[in-house]
Amino acid sequence: MSNHEGKYNIKAASKMLGIQAGTLRAWERRYNMIAPVRNESGHRLYTDEHIKILKWLISKVNNGFSISQAVNLLETNQVSIKGNDEITEEGVSVDRSLNLMDELLHALLKFDENKAYELLNKAFSIYSVDKVVIDILGTLLVKIGDKWEKGQITSAHEHFASSFLRSRIGMILHTLPVDGFLPKVIAVCGPDESHELGLLIFTLFLRRKGFEVIYLGGSIAEGDIDIVLQEVKPEFLFLSCTLVRNLKKTLELVDQLSPKFEHLKIGLGGKAFRKVTSSTLEPYNHYLVGDDKSQWEKWLKERLRVSS
Repeated sequence: MSNHEGKYNIKAASKMLGIQAGTLRAWERRYNMIAPVRNESGHRLYTDEHIKILKWLISKVNNGFSISQAVNLLETNQVSIKGNDEITEEGVSVDRSLNLMDELLHALLKFDENKAYELLNKAFSIYSVDKVVIDILGTLLVKIGDKWEKGQITSAHEHFASSFLRSRIGMILHTLPVDGFLPKVIAVCGPDESHELGLLIFTLFLRRKGFEVIYLGGSIAEGDIDIVLQEVKPEFLFLSCTLVRNLKKTLELVDQLSPKFEHLKIGLGGKAFRKVTSSTLEPYNHYLVGDDKSQWEKWLKERLRVSS
């Protein structure tokens, strides 16, 4: 049996680790440092690798660290797995997730779908959904986009990788529950934009928080967004723009929609916004959601506070 297959239930894991099952659940819920698989009955199953990670964390706590400090040490690349997956601290920072990401990138650029599935399944067996999708796949998308723009890979490579990742993220998206008390959201690419993976990752972030997101994906016909907004009456509209050549039309759309839908909160994100001058974006700064999870959290919190 592989080290990445779940084989210990929470009772067995807590006995092996010497901590209460409730403590283990609380750590997972609060810090997302591992993501146990679930059996058909929905019960947690821990892998050998999960046990090694948890033993290391517990040893740190026993030596005076708080659990948050130990998790931070793990997540900020100050430990790695060597030999038989034994966790050791190193003087040089090594991030296992970066190694997985590089292997996944190599598999995708070799059109090796089976290997890519194997690596992605391994990532999900070790890390939380947020860690895999936002940190690993988000960084991977940037790398693929940069290689495509620099002519280092063909459009075929970019399309294959995008299709693979879109399919896997989409599968996760539709399994997440919705909190009926949170406002409705529409997510769509800006005019003429077809690069939707960054938007899909952001949508997953919103769905993980319980938002009901109507995901439209690539750009829709001119004028159709007005019809959707009138029918759905969302509180938030998120527009994504990846290519700089499409930025002008995206900003023009914001200018058109803002006076028509006074109570609509518009958010802007995507690679294009990082490639233009600050003076160009100055009138739109309050729309920019940021580039990472912490910035997204802050932007949302501020807007939700205003509406409450």
